[in-house]
Amino acid sequence: MTPSVSYSVSQRIGTILIESPPVNALSHSVRSGILERLRMASNDDTEIVILRCEGRTFIAGADISEFGKPPQEPSLATVLDALESFPKPILAAIHGTALGGGLELALCCDYRLAIETAKVGLPEVNLGLLPGAGGTQRLPRLTGLKTAIDMITSGHPLNANDAQVAGIVDEVSGDNVAQAAMDFAGELLRGGAGKRLTRDIPLQFNDNDTALLASARDTIAKRLKGQTAPQRILDCLNAAGTVPFEEGLKFERQAFEACMADPQSSALRYQFFAERAAAKVQDMSPDTEAASVQRIGIIGAGTMGGGIAMCFAQAGFEVTLVDQDQAGLDRGMGIIRKNYDISEQRGRLSSDQVSSFLSNLKATTDWQMLKGADLIIEAVFENLELKQHVFKQLDDICDPHTILASNTSYQSIDALAAVTDRPERVVGMHFFSPAHIMRLLEVVRGNASDDATLQTAMSVGKRIGKICVLSGMCYGFIGNRMLRHYGREAALCVMEGASPAQVDQAMERWGMAMGPLAVGDLAGLDIGYKAREQLSNEEKGPRVNYLLADRLVEAGRLGQKSGSGYYRYDGATRAREEDPIVSDIIEATRAELGIKVREISDEEIIDRLSLALANEGARILEEGIAQRASDIDVVYCRGYGFPRFRGGPMYAAKVRGLQSVVNRIEQFQQTLSPDNWALAPLLAKLAREGGDFSDIEN
Repeated sequence: MTPSVSYSVSQRIGTILIESPPVNALSHSVRSGILERLRMASNDDTEIVILRCEGRTFIAGADISEFGKPPQEPSLATVLDALESFPKPILAAIHGTALGGGLELALCCDYRLAIETAKVGLPEVNLGLLPGAGGTQRLPRLTGLKTAIDMITSGHPLNANDAQVAGIVDEVSGDNVAQAAMDFAGELLRGGAGKRLTRDIPLQFNDNDTALLASARDTIAKRLKGQTAPQRILDCLNAAGTVPFEEGLKFERQAFEACMADPQSSALRYQFFAERAAAKVQDMSPDTEAASVQRIGIIGAGTMGGGIAMCFAQAGFEVTLVDQDQAGLDRGMGIIRKNYDISEQRGRLSSDQVSSFLSNLKATTDWQMLKGADLIIEAVFENLELKQHVFKQLDDICDPHTILASNTSYQSIDALAAVTDRPERVVGMHFFSPAHIMRLLEVVRGNASDDATLQTAMSVGKRIGKICVLSGMCYGFIGNRMLRHYGREAALCVMEGASPAQVDQAMERWGMAMGPLAVGDLAGLDIGYKAREQLSNEEKGPRVNYLLADRLVEAGRLGQKSGSGYYRYDGATRAREEDPIVSDIIEATRAELGIKVREISDEEIIDRLSLALANEGARILEEGIAQRASDIDVVYCRGYGFPRFRGGPMYAAKVRGLQSVVNRIEQFQQTLSPDNWALAPLLAKLAREGGDFSDIEN
């Protein structure tokens, strides 16, 4: 077996080379190998040692597969101590990414070089953790407090040039990391450079630093509602500037262990693995290859079509955006340019990047320009006849190999495939708004969709940075099918006695990114209103579920777009506030339906909304619409603002205990609408048998 870590010497320079693909994680063998090579280097005539990695990246973090297992020596702390106590200077040569433990290791080296394309960061907060190997104590000594707060509480990496400005990296070079490291090591030798430990940099906070930490606590508490790890990170950063270094390390370690034991971290680590599992399609041959896709067509230059076009343009695809008339096309392109202008003004994109993205995008009203496209995505209004008309046209125009996809939220992929001569190459690709920002992509398998088409859709989604989840065919697929039950309970809580603000605030305090009624205002209440117009009374269900929303639309309250919906909105800031007019409409609607008002607790609101999701999710899993329960959780955390630190609706139900969930649903069945709270058979079975959602895979 090839060693994970090797050692070589040239020109009085030793090189410790880590070769542990794919990401050179700090596994037990890598830790052991580094220690052994340091011992070798301490006994030769080298004057400086380079530590670098083979393959596509520097050390990208800890070996997450070791989390929760008994620790094996040498620990990372032992390795870091060895680096700092090593008698010769050590140069960390960074390419790819130096993340988490990888950056913490680099901070224990005396000098750091990075090639221009490299990135460094401490992303542990995304797993409900904090840097546990000195990151919170060493980083602020190099960068100052503000940059350390921003990096560690957000988890966002810095590129090489920004890392050099921040003081993390000493030298930025071209793309040959091995040669650049040798050259820089030679310079250090000629300059007589010696040991230079980050831990020895003095750090003592003043009143401004204390005020900065206090401000950060308030800001982060609002931005990351209910999350514990960010506040513990701030505690550790405070220790960095108020106690001796060794005490700070001990404090950080205790905080790390508290995070590891926190249910929030368990949920976030579950989500980490769930997102990776979602990319795997069950029962698909490993030999199935995705088609080559470079030319993309988008039908419809509205909000969704424009956002989808941006996704592909900025990923380097050739994009043709088609709309029925020039006015719609101009309006859509104007919104795209405005979005890019905002990103440029905020420093997220450079002007060169914006120019490059726009050069990948061609806008036209000529459908013939779509000939030769590899993949076309339809993003027109949610009307089955209109979408079928579009698919008929595309089937006539496009080459036989072209895959036709629909961005529909509800419509039948089978009904769209039926009007084409290529049903096996028709698939759903349901993006979430705003499409250029939201990470989720539901890939919907029609009855005729072949494996190559599904693999292509999943592969293309990954190329544009989406987290893809496969769904079977049903009304609303995974996410929107469940959303109907969530929205129903939100509406019923208001009808029965809660205010819109109470419902939204209860869910937001619980961790939802936005309350359900505020989300309705953001999306536009008229969208649901128009969709209901296409349904029969039977399909709509009981009037109590939607009558209030209808009354608001009929009063001209469409949501944020009209300045009022469940709330009224400030014209400049879009800040929401309660509106007495809405209270009047609610009272009138209750009277029309003969509803007797009662007091509803926040606990009831949270249970009704969250368990409505879990109950319907169990049906979706039992029917084979979702491949696995964790896929449902990914959909809700990435597409609907469900708190990732709660793992998702299925995971949250599991943590609560399935028998407890069943008991509460049965209570709702007795006290609320029996039809709304029919218990999912799978949920009842698993609770009875002591099973788990993770036992079910389709």
